[in-house]
Amino acid sequence: MANSSARQRASVHEHWSSKGGFLLAAVGSAVGLGNVWRFPYIAGVGGGGAFVMIYLLAITVFIAPLLIAEISIGRRAGLSPIGALGSLGKAEGGGRHWGKLGGFGIIIALLGLSFYSAVAGWTLAYIIEALKGAFAGLDAAGSNALQERIAGDPLTSTIWHALFMGLTILIVARGIRGGLEKAVNWMMPALFAIILLLVAYAAWAGDFAAAWHFMFAVDFGKIDARVIHSAVGQAFFTLGIGVGSMMTYGAYLDKSVSIVRSVAIIAGADTLVAILAGLAVFPIVFQSGLTPASGPALVFVSLPIAFGQMPGGAFVGALFFILLAIAALTSGIALLEPAISWLEERTRHSRRRMALAVGVVVWLIGLASVFSFNIWAGWHPLSFIAMFAEANIFGILEHTVADILIPVSGILISLFAGWVLSRESALDEIGAGDGWLFKGWRFAVRYLTPATVAWVLWRGL
Repeated sequence: MANSSARQRASVHEHWSSKGGFLLAAVGSAVGLGNVWRFPYIAGVGGGGAFVMIYLLAITVFIAPLLIAEISIGRRAGLSPIGALGSLGKAEGGGRHWGKLGGFGIIIALLGLSFYSAVAGWTLAYIIEALKGAFAGLDAAGSNALQERIAGDPLTSTIWHALFMGLTILIVARGIRGGLEKAVNWMMPALFAIILLLVAYAAWAGDFAAAWHFMFAVDFGKIDARVIHSAVGQAFFTLGIGVGSMMTYGAYLDKSVSIVRSVAIIAGADTLVAILAGLAVFPIVFQSGLTPASGPALVFVSLPIAFGQMPGGAFVGALFFILLAIAALTSGIALLEPAISWLEERTRHSRRRMALAVGVVVWLIGLASVFSFNIWAGWHPLSFIAMFAEANIFGILEHTVADILIPVSGILISLFAGWVLSRESALDEIGAGDGWLFKGWRFAVRYLTPATVAWVLWRGL
């Protein structure tokens, strides 16, 4: 009864035209800068194979059950995160206050998009620089000067930030079938084609054997609390858990689609992109004598040096940053969509007007991150707090969202799925029968995932 009522209220929403459209959009939501930018440098710092092994284990055991939970909650109610958690919380006896958790997730998504867009804008700028031949003959000083010219100039970086947000708004404004589906129908195949081309190039021009050994030869001596924390944290971050995107996409999903099989495809594709990104980056890094543990600068400083020294580097460099831009855009639209979904339920304004209004607000908030690399570069507003002593606004937002707010949201969603959502409702949505798979999922969302994510949260503080 409650589910039927919720679905009637959700009639304002479009639905995916096909299972394939949903899967491409969901994979696009998961695949982002976290896979292509963050994974290689985190794996590099984490020691390679040891990190990758823990990462794969975390995706399978801890994170996939939470992804099943988010999509199930969204489809059960057919509403935005606020509406879904509020209506199901009331129907299942947990109270409507759970809707506040949905609002919390939407705020996290918009804050995340604000600083995400600042970095994503750089990827667009680097495409142009690569095509212009700016990577040719770069040394460390020249590469740092190039990044300073892009990120260090407030007007330039503001324009690229605006362009990325404009593309994101344009796609979301056109709706589910006319915007999101049409966009991912060409962006995701293009992303996979480009990354495979880059891996093939790396195998030909780079030290592929060294990269393969680095990524898959496990040195158990390197496994410590720091590596476990970074691997589990990256697994949690990469699938976009806790920000309402997957719950929103689940609200548009037809009942006939298997959530368990869909999650297996989403998690598998997301992991594949991360591994392929490593195999595209590390051969070039090793061939050029660079260090894989160079941190966030690996992509925007180290790789342009390598591209400038390799045959066909201008073209390959442009392809790489096109890959980054596509990955960023598919995640960007997923971060904006939950807020628009909720507004569709609450107002009669057109989707275009709502997308523009929310997008402009996010762009304005994002200016604080943009200015963190130029006019506010030396400002550390929370220097009196130890963990933020040397952090600019971008660093404060990135750490707060990725390491604190998202894990808190993930823990609460897991507890909702395990303790508030009834066994009957969960069985009906997951559709896997009352066997070992369902029992394992229920144990994970009740105990295993919350405990693991809580540990990640504690370690990140």
